[in-house]
Amino acid sequence: MTEAILLVGGKGTRLRPLTVNTPKPMVPAAGVPFLTHQLARARAAGVDHIVLATSYLAEVFEPYFGDGSALGLSIEYVTEEEPLGTGGAIRNVASRLHSAPDEPVLIFNGDILTGLDIGALVATHESSGADVSLHLTRVEDPRAFGLVPTDATGRVTAFLEKPQTPEEIVTDQINAGAYVFRRSVIDTIPAGRPVSVERETFPDLLASGAHLQGMVDSTYWLDLGTPQAFVRGSADLVLGRAPSPAVPGRCGDRLVLDTATVAPDAKLTGGTVVGPGAVIGSGARVNGSTILANAVVEPGAVVTDSLVGTGARIGARTVLTGAVIGDGADIGPDNELRDGVRVWCDATLPAGAVRFSSDQ
Repeated sequence: MTEAILLVGGKGTRLRPLTVNTPKPMVPAAGVPFLTHQLARARAAGVDHIVLATSYLAEVFEPYFGDGSALGLSIEYVTEEEPLGTGGAIRNVASRLHSAPDEPVLIFNGDILTGLDIGALVATHESSGADVSLHLTRVEDPRAFGLVPTDATGRVTAFLEKPQTPEEIVTDQINAGAYVFRRSVIDTIPAGRPVSVERETFPDLLASGAHLQGMVDSTYWLDLGTPQAFVRGSADLVLGRAPSPAVPGRCGDRLVLDTATVAPDAKLTGGTVVGPGAVIGSGARVNGSTILANAVVEPGAVVTDSLVGTGARIGARTVLTGAVIGDGADIGPDNELRDGVRVWCDATLPAGAVRFSSDQ
């Protein structure tokens, strides 16, 4: 187990405005780009060579991670000129792999925060003799996911995309976005066109008689595709609920990065992160939230389960609950934003422009 592919080319549309200026894997979670946590966990599992399959805002990855040596890795970058889907992205980087035909190659989606035992997935792959092995997890409501039923030995029997009726929900096991491919299988994916592993590659392999093995690992798992999930994932990293060797500090109620300024009477709780250069004013209360670099939370503001973008300003006594404030936005004093409200990058909201009465 020496190499992996990380799929980091998505546009992160559901995460906007967080991803207007920054690709999803580079949005900070617990003080560092989310991708850092994935790279660090792969390295801890014994991976030493990683190929990043990039597309959207591809130019920002290499200047940050370089050749990977600072993380103990060798990192290469392959950029898709046109989006190729999950399968197409895997096939597009095949020439950069060093593995022999029968050796395992790990593949990770770039938007999943997980406590997966990577070594156990590889061991399952090798002991079962599978062509492809999949990390599966169990969820209460599987309708938004692809179901993956297995037999008593863990062998995959079908792929069922996003079932809607009770009759279609035959299992609570879903595709959790981490795979081990036999190296030779990657070369069977069609080259030069969009391919979905979920809708094309895996069903076609199953139909051809290939051995696809599932391993259920129900440790921490979160799809960071929405702003609310991303904020929660960052808080869980800080609190120690989600494991990562890359959190830049001790786990606890708060993580305040170097050069941030926090007033002595401000209260930071629930896994809150305060980025470099950010300022938290007197009497402010910030719970379960991410305050990115150089943002300002003015005195008396209350920020809960929210994300405040780089360089944004939250005015005095303003209340944010479940809100996302884009980079450079200026929210005036005495506003109240809640329930998933998103404010676009560089937008300005005057003082007291948005308020909710107590009976709403």
